This record gives sequence, structure tokens and C-alpha cells, in this order.
Amino acid sequence: MAHERIVFLSGPRQGDTFEIEDTVIIGRNPTSSIYLDDPQVSRKHATIEQTPNGTFLRDQGSGNGTYVGNRRIVECRLSDADVIRIGASEFRYEGAADASGVHLGPAVSGSIERLSGHVEAADAANVYETFFQAPRTAVTLEQLRDAQNRLAAVYKANQIIASEQDLQKLFASVMDQIFSLIPAHNGVILLKDEKTGELITEFVKSGSGNTVISSTIVSRAFEHGEAILTVDAADDARFEAGASIIAQNISSAMCTPLTHHNEHLGVLYVDTRGTTNAFTKSDLELLVALSGAAAVAIKNAQYVHKLERAYHDTLIAITDSVEMRDLYTVGHTWRVTNLALEIMRVLGWTEEQLKQGEMGGVLHDVGKIAVDDAILRKPGKLTDEEYAKMKIHPERGARMLRDIEFLKPLIPYCLYHHERFDGKGYPFGIAGKDIPLEGRLIAVADTFDAMTSNRPYRKGLDPQIAIDELIKGRGSQFDPECVDAFVEAYHAGRVSRVIQESLAGGRSIACPFCSTFIGIPEGSPVGQEFECQVCHRHVCLQEMNDAYYGELLSETS
Repeated sequence: MAHERIVFLSGPRQGDTFEIEDTVIIGRNPTSSIYLDDPQVSRKHATIEQTPNGTFLRDQGSGNGTYVGNRRIVECRLSDADVIRIGASEFRYEGAADASGVHLGPAVSGSIERLSGHVEAADAANVYETFFQAPRTAVTLEQLRDAQNRLAAVYKANQIIASEQDLQKLFASVMDQIFSLIPAHNGVILLKDEKTGELITEFVKSGSGNTVISSTIVSRAFEHGEAILTVDAADDARFEAGASIIAQNISSAMCTPLTHHNEHLGVLYVDTRGTTNAFTKSDLELLVALSGAAAVAIKNAQYVHKLERAYHDTLIAITDSVEMRDLYTVGHTWRVTNLALEIMRVLGWTEEQLKQGEMGGVLHDVGKIAVDDAILRKPGKLTDEEYAKMKIHPERGARMLRDIEFLKPLIPYCLYHHERFDGKGYPFGIAGKDIPLEGRLIAVADTFDAMTSNRPYRKGLDPQIAIDELIKGRGSQFDPECVDAFVEAYHAGRVSRVIQESLAGGRSIACPFCSTFIGIPEGSPVGQEFECQVCHRHVCLQEMNDAYYGELLSETS
């Protein structure tokens, strides 16, 4: 243990050295081995202790923290040239290596299994349990305070994690809490794909700009349900010094499984770049404790997502039942919905509002279920009597939705989309801002699609002509704000992908589901798969009698 010393880099003793023997106390108490007269320093701030397994720097529950490099630490095995910062003072640790030139790893205790000189692994469930166990030996007041702080941090993190249901927001919340508690450079959440069983990267948080991770560490944690801690990954014999570890300069890494009722959902992975011994057993226990709460929250969010998907699919099935009866306007609902979404985006709607707006657009014409086939499928213009019967569909649609609690917010899209800004619309003849915004914006999208889509009795208008017509009706038929938003989206190029005839001039096929034209690049072979940008169905390019057409692929193909 000879030749270990502290070199003062700043402060009153800059340039001095201090030989390390046994245990060194650093603090504001005049009796400290290294006395720092600094109000940012606690009376007993930190210790440096020589052990058979290396020299350790330990924070003693200080108020302002102990730092190695830019990372706040609780405990850290020091490496040669590590820079320590306490208050306004910086020191460089100069240490001795063993005969082989390699610093020894930390001591192993509890249920942690020693896999090599630089790696520890244990069953994650056991690590989780030991986090809450009472100590078997006497502890200091500082150690009790540290344990209390860790439990408080996990409790706070669990509250924050449990409050999120949106998966992406949940992932961000999980990583924010991990980075606030653990000195990590990078963090990654990987979840198992339900179809393939493979781990898919779902979220990345990086402070180093490099997020290539160690697949060997991730695979072991996921497959064996182990919590893994590497303190010197580059020298890690257990993982055979994998290419990712060496190439990406991964020095310390931790990985824990995300487990819910014995089901491995995925893993939480964190690492540091260029700093060995960044993580301690205490950090691993924190990560496992957080991963337990995260796994429950992720599973709940997945359940919510499945319910939302089922809800969405049910509404689509209802809409499809309308469009199957009205073959001349197949795809109208999809186009109106997507056109309306572009208006909403320009108006600054939130993601939650957009989700509701999408469903409102999908159901805006659901009342057509109550209209006779003879009227709905008539290829020519309607008589006054037939038109009067067609005009009942907004009220019929609203009536269908009013008794279903979770569909009630969608009623304005259905009930008011044929009202006019000047009060000459139906069913109520209300005007201006008395018409709910949902109805006003659907009216713009609905009319634009009607003008640009083909009918048996006429060809659709050129999009620019339809835009000019909307502008003419601004303030009379249409809400000026909604027209302006739509025109802005049109000139930004976000409308062309939705228009039925937008690609008809080039090489294209019509989507068999929604009639939207899908552009086909020159040289595309028969059998190539394309995705409709409106309904998102998958279509296979086919050829018959020297003509191309699209074949709708099943959802499972």
C-alpha cells in the first residue's frame, strides 16, 4: 500500500501532497486528517480507507456531496489519477498497482456472486430483498442516514414512476430517476418483442453521445434474471472483453431484469465511459429497487395500451361497416381524419387532444349507418327529399354515442360537422364560435375531401382549386381560423399525402382499403409490399393484363 498519496490541485494547500496511511478523514473538523476550512464541507465529509481490496473513497453523509470527476459518489474504489472534488478543493489520487499492474476489485459480500476480478452478479430478487434488510452488525449514524436517504429516494422515484401510463413518458421518468440517483453516463431500456421474443431498444438516455451497449451483459441479465455489476468492464474476463465493451470504452456497467410476476419484460442497462469503479453494490441495489417498480408500471402501461388498441380497433370496425355500404366514398373517413389532424397540429393541440381528435374524425360519419342504402349508394345527385333524409346522420350518430361514457367526448365531431360558420348549416343552424371547434375543423377537412375526391357523376377538383374554394368560404361557410390552419398545412406539404388523387399523375396504385393512391417507384417488382400513408394497411403490388393493382395483405401476413 506504499506510495499512495493525495496531491492538492486547488485551495490553500495547492501543490502540497498528503501520504495515505490506513484511514484518512477529510472534513471541516480541525482534528480531521485533511482539514478543509470551507462552509461547503461537512465536519466529517469523507474518508479514504486502504483495504486489501483497494483504496476506497466514501462519502460520510455530507450535505454537498463528494465527487470523483463529475460524478457524485457514495463509495468508489479509487484508480490512479482520479480527481476528487470536495467543496471548493480538488485533489488527485496517486495510487500503486499490484504486481500485475491491475488494481484489484472491491470486496464481495452478501448474496453477490463473484464471477471474475471485475464483475458481480446475483439473482435480482435476492438483491431486491437485501436492499430492505436490517444490518446484521452495528452501524454508524452516517450509515443509517445513508440508508434512510436511499429508501427515501426509491420511495420518491416509485411515486413518480407509478404516476405515468404513457409508455414513452414512463421510460423518460424511469431514466430521469436513475440518473438522479446513480452516476451513469448512458441508460437504455430494452423490452421483449411479443412476436419475436427478441429484446428491442425502447428508450435511450445518453450523456456521452454514444449509446452502443454491451449485448453480452444485457443477454445474461435477461436470460438468467440476474442483476449484474461490472466495475472494470474492459478487463472483464467473464464477458470475454466483448468488442462493444472495448470499442465504446465502457468502463463500468450495471444491468437488471425488468420482472413482473416471474415474467421477464426486458432489462434496464446503465454504463459509464472511461471511468472504472463508477458503480457500487449500493448502486446496484438502487437500480434493482427501481426496476421492480418500473416493471410493474411498464406492465400496467402495456395493459392500458392494449385496451386503447382494442378501443381504437372497435371504432375502426364501426367505421368500416359504414364504408362497406358506401362504395363510392371508401376511404373518406380516413382522409377526413388525417386532414383534420393536420389542422389540429397547426392549432397546437397536445398529443392527448390529437388522440381524441383522431377518434372523433373516425366517427364523424358514423350516423350514416341509419341512412337507407338506396340513398347512401345513389350514384347521382340526391333529390330534396333524399337530401333531407341524409341530413339526419349527425343526430343519429350523436345518439349512438351519448349512452357510451367513454365515447361522449367524441359527440361534437359527429353532431356539428355540417354546421356553417354563417349559421346556414344543419342540424341546428348555429353560427360562429357557438359551433364547437371540433365540428368547425371537421367541416373544413370534410369539404376539402369531398371536393378533391372522384364521384361517379364528376371528377375531383384539383387541390389548389379546392384550396381557393375554402378561402372563398372563409368567414361564411367555414371558421377562418380552421381554414388558415388548413392552408398552412397544405403549403407545408402535409396534405398532399392524404388527397385521393395526389399521386394519380405518376405511377401509382389505389389502396384497396381506402382508395388513396400509393406511389410506386420505377423498377418496383411485382410482389413488393407498400404501406398506405392514410390507412396504414399493407398492400402488395400485383399485375394483370399489363396493368398494376394493389392486393390488400392481411394483418398477420
